Amino acid sequence: MKFTDDYVDETGHDAPARGVMTGDAFRQPFRDPSRPAAERAGDLLGRLTREERIAMLHQVAPAIERLGIAEFRTGCEALHGVAWLGTATVFPQPVGLAASWDADLLRRVGEVVSTEVRAKKAADPLVSLNAWAPVVNTLRHPAWGRNEEGYAEDPHLTAHLATGYCRGLRGDHERVWRTVPALKHFLAYNNETDRSATSSEMSLRTLHEEELPAFREPIEAGVAGGMMLAYNRVNGTPAHTQPELVAEARGWSDGSLAVVSDAGAPSFLVNIQRAQPDHVHGAAALVRSGVDSFTDDGANAVPTINNVTAALEAGLLDEDDVDRAVLRLLELRVRTGEFDGDGDPYAATGPDAIDLPAARELAREAVGRSVVVLRDDRRALPLRPPASIAVVGPMADTVLTDWYSGTPPYSVGLASALAERFPDAAVEVATGADTVALRAASNGRYVVADEAGSVVEAAGDGESTASLFDVVDWGDGILTLRSHASGGLLTGGAWPMRADASRVGGWVVQESFLRHVHADGTWSLLHRGSGRWVRVARDAGLLAAEAVTLAEAERFDVRTVRSGLDAVADAAAAADVVIVAVGNDPHLSGRETEDRPHLMLPDAAVDVWRAASGSSEQAVLVIVSSYPYVLGDADDAATIVWSSHGGQELGHGLVDVLSGDREPEGRLTQSWPANPAQAGDLFDYDTLRQQATYRHRPGRAAFAFGHGLTYSSIAYERVELVDDETTPPSPTHRHPALVAAPGDRDVRALVTVRNLGDRAAEELVQLYALPDPALRLAAPRRLLVAFERVRLEPGEVRVVELGFAAERLAVWDDEVRIDGAPDDWVHAGALRVQPGAYRVAAGPSCDDLAVSEVLHVVPPR
Repeated sequence: MKFTDDYVDETGHDAPARGVMTGDAFRQPFRDPSRPAAERAGDLLGRLTREERIAMLHQVAPAIERLGIAEFRTGCEALHGVAWLGTATVFPQPVGLAASWDADLLRRVGEVVSTEVRAKKAADPLVSLNAWAPVVNTLRHPAWGRNEEGYAEDPHLTAHLATGYCRGLRGDHERVWRTVPALKHFLAYNNETDRSATSSEMSLRTLHEEELPAFREPIEAGVAGGMMLAYNRVNGTPAHTQPELVAEARGWSDGSLAVVSDAGAPSFLVNIQRAQPDHVHGAAALVRSGVDSFTDDGANAVPTINNVTAALEAGLLDEDDVDRAVLRLLELRVRTGEFDGDGDPYAATGPDAIDLPAARELAREAVGRSVVVLRDDRRALPLRPPASIAVVGPMADTVLTDWYSGTPPYSVGLASALAERFPDAAVEVATGADTVALRAASNGRYVVADEAGSVVEAAGDGESTASLFDVVDWGDGILTLRSHASGGLLTGGAWPMRADASRVGGWVVQESFLRHVHADGTWSLLHRGSGRWVRVARDAGLLAAEAVTLAEAERFDVRTVRSGLDAVADAAAAADVVIVAVGNDPHLSGRETEDRPHLMLPDAAVDVWRAASGSSEQAVLVIVSSYPYVLGDADDAATIVWSSHGGQELGHGLVDVLSGDREPEGRLTQSWPANPAQAGDLFDYDTLRQQATYRHRPGRAAFAFGHGLTYSSIAYERVELVDDETTPPSPTHRHPALVAAPGDRDVRALVTVRNLGDRAAEELVQLYALPDPALRLAAPRRLLVAFERVRLEPGEVRVVELGFAAERLAVWDDEVRIDGAPDDWVHAGALRVQPGAYRVAAGPSCDDLAVSEVLHVVPPR
């Protein structure tokens, strides 16, 4: 569509001339809900001037008063709750939600989240209904800093769960979407280190077997209306300028797919990746590659407008390129009901539709269903009613939130929930933090904080409440220090320093320090947020993070007033039940912009475990984390439970499982490696070559994909194929979904399971295909093809029918060509099912497949 002065709509009627508002809104076709979305968007596009269309390409699209069009912004972060907009329900991190293996649970969570997005928009019209969620990058490597944001190491399970979440975000109205989800981040994005510079090298096999399938199902199902591109390069070319890949994704649905850039990526195309000579050429390349919205320069649209305008004038873009992009953005807005007036079925959602009782109940359920019992060798769980409980470690009664969390309306920690569940038990908390007093060597005075935390100075004459700080070691020398006087964390974000931070947080964390221990035992503290050392101002005594070198840093004599490990040991020795709660702070040592330094459980956490377990043989190790650990010296724990950071109901959800009020349902969607080498190379995306992830790993994991215990004992007695022979489907470019429609399940298996225990169990029956290693094209060692959750009463025997489409067995073959396929590098080959033998096996995890039968794939006779 050209930048013409007049537009005739598809009914053949003249559209109003630009600058003319009609009295009857429905004389404007774009406001008529009875018309198709594409037609309505096309009508509105025709009413826009050249300048207005160009301005639409920025993340902050201006209001157009003459048409009654409001300002519009792309993007509302809604990963596991509404983020950055104040109080909102905080659900478990996505890696935790995924442990439920329940797409319908994620749908229900998505419904609450999208309702709260609508509530935020009712309070502030600038809140976007374009939800930037979910993240469907697979959890290929546990060192990835954003591990918490993804669902699974399996791309098809990732897509299946994401489809559920997107259904909830979208809503079920035929015409209007409650929010329009945008999948993140397309494509091959799994490292934070130099993320805008590194290139993810993708063979076509990796691309079609492990990357594209993670994105396809939500788009094909029509529940994702947008997509965000990734910062990285793919095979040397920026992911933001890969038109063949964007076209492939858009080809999966007849609906419109609006593509947005990641924040700052348009500039990075020139400044970091140096793929374009200047920003004008960069803007042209982005639009020609299929980018519709520029997330760049914050709310300042001027650079984008100038660059696109210059690209048009230079002939680097034509008007049709701009029109296509704007049309897709307008279709997104039409889908939200923005132009429907009273016809928007969600318009009645008010600002008070946040933190409703049903949302609280669902938040608790979501935590409980995501808790994974990793080990229970001594049958310590479920807990028997105790007389006393010691809850020890930094996560003992703490609820931590991550960068993409909202502000929870309340939070319930583990110890508080235990006290609530066992009201007759004495509950003692020992965090493991050392209580210390710091004396500045430069003036001999103790560091003190006032009750408000507004003043921190080396001015104390002796030890007092004002001079005491609790020091938590998060591993690798990273510390936080909390003042006894103020209750706040020491922060270097202010000058001079303060002790008034309620938590660790922010894009640049200001509340963490690195400890340097000198030969004489004194400490110097490096403020990690600024990279400056803490010093004491001469005469004034105020602390400031401003010293450039270690030589300029203050040295502090440290007096340990109370050993945290001694407190842990004492509490454990006096208790009937000991819960050791350790894990990570989601803002430290692994988060957006920062990959993990290693996979090991930090020494400080191991020390807490040792102190507690040395006093109690029945200690339970509870790990609350964003990612898997290699447990190292804590691997002797007989009972281990894992939860992600579960949000406001973390404590209740955990205790529901620990107490046996809820049967354990959580199962890992990401393997816990037996050792760091097993995870492979973070920067090598070819998992087949390096034999990484459950699909290719030759050895056993510490805790495998699919693993999670019940409180009973489940026996897998047999698997029987309804038909042990099938024919291979035709080669294809379609990436099949994990769960096939009933009529498409070429292979059906009957799995017999028995509950041998004396209590009911929630069992996740999993079915895997294990291809013959002798096949011409190396196939995955094991591949999840189906699963079903069943509840088994004591002694019950159940025959569970599972089925899958034979096309799930396909691997990419570079030698195959499909007639009529696009003539580009993405389609140079096809997915093909190789004739041969495939062992179809069932069990409780990918490493424990107790029963199997051989499926023969034979060519048509």
